[in-house]
Amino acid sequence: MHQSDSPVVREISVADKDAGPYGITTGPDGALWLTFVHSGSVARLTLDGELREFPLDMPSCRPTVITPGPDGALWFTRSQDHRIGRITTEGEAESFGLPTPESGPYGITAGPDGALWFTQMNTGRIGRITSEGEISEFALPVEGAFPAAITNGPDGALWFTLNQANAIGRITPDGDTALYPLPTPGAAPVGITSDGAALWFVEIGAGQVGRISTDGRIDEFPLPDRTAKPHAVVATATGDCWFTEWGANRIGRITASGEITEHDLPSPSSEPHGITVGPDGALWTALETGGVARVAP
Repeated sequence: MHQSDSPVVREISVADKDAGPYGITTGPDGALWLTFVHSGSVARLTLDGELREFPLDMPSCRPTVITPGPDGALWFTRSQDHRIGRITTEGEAESFGLPTPESGPYGITAGPDGALWFTQMNTGRIGRITSEGEISEFALPVEGAFPAAITNGPDGALWFTLNQANAIGRITPDGDTALYPLPTPGAAPVGITSDGAALWFVEIGAGQVGRISTDGRIDEFPLPDRTAKPHAVVATATGDCWFTEWGANRIGRITASGEITEHDLPSPSSEPHGITVGPDGALWTALETGGVARVAP
């Protein structure tokens, strides 16, 4: 485990520090899409630096995680007003209220069934929404679990982190759930991704990266700095993942063997959150202080 200066890291300003770039994904239009969690906007950033910002109907709605949908639009969670948002690549936005009040949606991903799946932090539920806005909810078999990120697994199920239950969860499109406790107490998992063979997740409380097989076997890999607070993770290939270290101002990489390399971000205390593989094959991360970072391996 070591630090490396080999990748080229470049930062681009996209907003002032009060906007709060948070979630980031690659859209079907070959551009990057971001959520501005504090100002209540969604933004589109092209690879040549053209930025368009689309204010939402409620500035205080706190858009958080964003993902491409099966309908060619972008879908995102609105954690403050408890809605699921949708925006077309032309910037036309709408939103859908959730059946359970004060549910706090956070993570969202496209599922294997042509719908979007999302977590509800405050009510311990997993939600499903179709492209037409039809919503279903599935209660988890544990109280106060605080489900966070969610991803489409290689086994046709959805996998998610349970931040306060210290576990990884699995739910099928039919709503059958299973929970897998983590070996490390207080690990507080947040981000999760699939590399096509297994699931990788980050433990913000323990300063570790974890891997879980589809049959529930768990491995954990400590970071050199256990106070780094890893937040989000994305896979670039089988056994190759990149993650943000929110507490240490770094981007990290982990391989299938557990080898970890870390790369400092240029601006101090830039608060890296979401991370995605860009349309150019580089890693892009949202910096809550007002920018994005491009990491070219």
